[in-house]
Amino acid sequence: MVLPLRKVIRVADERDRLIVEENKEAAMTAFDTCLQKVSEHGLEMKLVDVEFTFDRNKVIFYFTADGRVDFRELVKDLASIFKTRIELRQIGVRDEAKMLGGIGPCGRMLCCSTFLGDFEPVSIKMAKDQNLSLNPTKISGLCGRLMCCLKYENDEYETAKEQLPDIGETIQTSNGSAKVVGLNILERILQVELTEKRKSDRIYMGRIITRRRCICTNN
Repeated sequence: MVLPLRKVIRVADERDRLIVEENKEAAMTAFDTCLQKVSEHGLEMKLVDVEFTFDRNKVIFYFTADGRVDFRELVKDLASIFKTRIELRQIGVRDEAKMLGGIGPCGRMLCCSTFLGDFEPVSIKMAKDQNLSLNPTKISGLCGRLMCCLKYENDEYETAKEQLPDIGETIQTSNGSAKVVGLNILERILQVELTEKRKSDRIYMGRIITRRRCICTNN
């Protein structure tokens, strides 16, 4: 997991800023060195980022991998090169997206890299409840997992669905019995097909008043 922001100790001065810039340059060099060593050892891992602690007492290498990786020999090589403590930290693909950032399908910066803290569980059921396309390319983020934003309006959809009848259910409207053939969940509007005194293929939109076996009025 990507660690949260560290505790603020004091306002950085010019020397601190210089050290940070030097550490960033050293991290870029360490990244290339680690890539070479990973290739030499034939390890199935993807290096994501490298970070030097402020005092350079430790170098942290962030990586992703499908399973466990035996990187003991890699650590020995890196320790002999950088002469400091080495930590290889395996992260998930969502953490990778959070660290690297990017542009989401909506055209905005990724939520995880701008304002999201912890990752909340997201399920395919949320996409179904919101009547979204279940095409993975439509509901997946850059990380390849379900988009975090599916969670944002999920509670509203769940509340609305509790108040609405199911598609296929027969209800009572001001014009008689009708079958629900469509839902506009957020606006709480039903699309119904009247079955009494009218042709069954005529479609009306009714606004729901009560849950299930409800009395509806036409717009």
